[in-house]
Amino acid sequence: MEPGPTEGPRWSTASFGHSTDTSPGELSELGAHLQLCQAGSRGLRELQRGAQALHGFVAPRFVSTLAVLLVAGGGLLLLL
Repeated sequence: MEPGPTEGPRWSTASFGHSTDTSPGELSELGAHLQLCQAGSRGLRELQRGAQALHGFVAPRFVSTLAVLLVAGGGLLLLL
């Protein structure tokens, strides 16, 4: 059984000869939708900031970072 239609305003990109202005109900629904989207992506934004900070630290020190990783990997191989 298919779910029924969702409640709320129906969006259309055509004006069919009517005014193209938005109604207060449409603006309210759009604001609620944007708040929901922004709240849901908060964790991804924090993850992206962390990745950018790590990249900002590693990129200027690329050769040094590779050397440290190789030395650490070699040390682990000697211990095993």
